[in-house]
Amino acid sequence: MKARVKWIDGVAMLGESGSGHGVVMDGPPELGGRNIGVRPMEMLLLGLGGCTQFDVLLILGKGRQQVTDCVVELEAERATEDPKVFTRIHIHFILTGRRLDPKRVEQAIRLSAEKYCSASIMLGATASITHDFEIREAS
Repeated sequence: MKARVKWIDGVAMLGESGSGHGVVMDGPPELGGRNIGVRPMEMLLLGLGGCTQFDVLLILGKGRQQVTDCVVELEAERATEDPKVFTRIHIHFILTGRRLDPKRVEQAIRLSAEKYCSASIMLGATASITHDFEIREAS
């Protein structure tokens, strides 16, 4: 896997993934940014959300669970001293579908957290990561 980060100006950067996709990153105005992109640490949190959602949807799909929507909400706390690593992350899944089995949802989230989600396992080295979920019946 490869990636490239090109400095634009100030503290703004263009991240380019090895798969050919780009994202603008920037810092807050008080640190010289213009607020034109996501913060680099926010990218880590977004990556965690995407990684675990990918796993959970794949696992539930293989289990013939009919998911029609999935939202992952993440909330994180960081250390106050440098390096300001994540110390606590809570992941809340909102799954919508037809007759979703709560036990299968719980199992899919656990498998992602403990076995499949590389981001979760890496970030879990410094942060306490908790999960919960809610199921909504599709109309």
